[in-house]
Amino acid sequence: MTQTRRTFVAGSGVALASAQSTARGRPGAQRVSRKNLLSTAWPAGKVGRVLIARDRWKPFATASERARWEGLPVELRGALIAAGETALAAGPWPALPATLFLEFARVGNRSHYEAVWRQRRNRLRDLVLAECTEGQARFLDEIANGIWLTCEETFWGYPAHLNLQKRGGGLPDVTEPVIDLFAAETGAELAWTSYLLGPQLEKVHPLVTERIGIEMERRILAPFRTREDWWWMGFSSDNSVNNWNPWINSNVLTSALLFEPQATRAAFVHKVLRSVDRFLDGYDEDGGCDEGPSYWGRAGASLFENLELLYSASAGAIDFYSVPLVREIGRYIYRVQIHDNWYVNFADASARVGIAGDLVYRYGARIGDADMQALGAWAAKSGPERSDLGRQLPALFNTAIAEAEPRQPLVQDAWMPGIQVMTARMKAGEPAGLYLAAQGGHNAESHNHNDVGNFIVYSDGEPAIIDVGVETYSAKTFSARRYEIWTMQSAYHNLPTINGVMQSAGREFAARGVYHKSDNRAAEFSLEIAGAYPKEAGIESWRRTLRLDRTTGHVELRDSYALAKSGARIALTLMTPCEVKVAAGRLALADRAVVEFDAGTLRAEVETIKVEDGRLSPVWGQRVYRILLTNENAPAKGEFTLRIARR
Repeated sequence: MTQTRRTFVAGSGVALASAQSTARGRPGAQRVSRKNLLSTAWPAGKVGRVLIARDRWKPFATASERARWEGLPVELRGALIAAGETALAAGPWPALPATLFLEFARVGNRSHYEAVWRQRRNRLRDLVLAECTEGQARFLDEIANGIWLTCEETFWGYPAHLNLQKRGGGLPDVTEPVIDLFAAETGAELAWTSYLLGPQLEKVHPLVTERIGIEMERRILAPFRTREDWWWMGFSSDNSVNNWNPWINSNVLTSALLFEPQATRAAFVHKVLRSVDRFLDGYDEDGGCDEGPSYWGRAGASLFENLELLYSASAGAIDFYSVPLVREIGRYIYRVQIHDNWYVNFADASARVGIAGDLVYRYGARIGDADMQALGAWAAKSGPERSDLGRQLPALFNTAIAEAEPRQPLVQDAWMPGIQVMTARMKAGEPAGLYLAAQGGHNAESHNHNDVGNFIVYSDGEPAIIDVGVETYSAKTFSARRYEIWTMQSAYHNLPTINGVMQSAGREFAARGVYHKSDNRAAEFSLEIAGAYPKEAGIESWRRTLRLDRTTGHVELRDSYALAKSGARIALTLMTPCEVKVAAGRLALADRAVVEFDAGTLRAEVETIKVEDGRLSPVWGQRVYRILLTNENAPAKGEFTLRIARR
């Protein structure tokens, strides 16, 4: 394995069989081997010998430590207090009635409940940070209101996640507390609130902080201690997990470090290590995240939060930052950056990603990666992330980042064979020219789309040929009807459709014979995608080759195929956000790129797709375009070549 600023290659960088890739998707994906990287190195007894006692662990300045809070930059202090004042003046707290909870079960809408949930959590966070900053007790009563309301909620999580309880969806069963992403996050928020403002809240009334402890034990600590059957823990026979694992574990670990009794604290921490091991098991040595860069923010980034909490709570004794896999998982985020906030976005990930600059910087500092530190410093220039307290607190007190060089690494080449993703640009450190990314893999990946062989092209750092991404989540998104959604279908990715037959979902629908090679002259990626289609497509072979030629500056797509019989209708899809002008053998994609094709074998037509979804429209605007390059009567064997050039 070699890694430089110019290029990253894991393994030989030549040929590998996709069947060897590991799956890290929803429950039911391929079982992976258990490496136990964390839990074997630190058994419970050893953990117990180094953990700092709960009353002596001081990860951040509390509100009582006025010098640290009053030493924050004046502009930052003003912003925190202003946000708190807005929260203070917001009027009655919004309600979370049963009928709002039931919307998900009744009509599949999850956004209405989640919006109110987030409003309540964000308001409490802003009040807490304002009180810590100002220190005059002005916000304490409203903080107590927010704590009390939160503790009175029947369930701290989202309605969409009630499949974790034995009685299924609809309304939460109070007799069975379950831990989902946001129950865990709520627990951590209240834990940090109590840590920061405990003495001050005691003066409002002693039962405020006591109530936090009661609810923490009932909803978070006791369930985690006693159960091992939730899929995200990874303890079942099918141990495939995704970002839920490190995300939940990081928040549960926060609650445990701040509330778990000393006698059981080490065993609790070791159980977290065992669970996070299951997350690491799903990664290949290159650290590639098959969920994409926006999910890395709660996958690899949350892994870092687990490790950083352990590092802090043991005064640096529990240190996993020299583990090669931990280092590569961190580096993934800059290997898939295209330019500015544009990132390679296969699967459900968004093409526009706002990364947590402080976290990326600190991760880079721990593993000694200057490029990662530079990207974090660059992202942090836009200001501190308004996230949960566990992320905002370290960002507020990180003074080192101000001295760092803000820079986008923009690596020339990346090849991650574990997830079979390649990226290539004309020259390291520069957005100018064409940028190519492509993927192989299989159609049972985490947040999967049926997209084996898909690719994207950017021109001067702007999107030309795209992966649209995913619409706002609904009940259908994570159900048996997932692939009825157009954004999940191969016909709406940059892939062929044969006689109307698209790729199928499932681990068996995968790439074969994947090949990658790159040097200063070109980057080339080739794979066999016939196996991603069902038998009724009639494909015997479909070899796709993509090449970024650094001498000519263009991208070439070559599809060589063999079908069971002649006469098929072949449609090659290209998705773009650019207005398309069609001429003979030529497609002009606004002012960004030109696609040249053989007008004798392919006919071009363009469909306009109106974008009204609240998740997609901020990325692509009001419409995207679907280009169909069609041969209505294709021979049994043939080849199509597209040449993409910068305009």
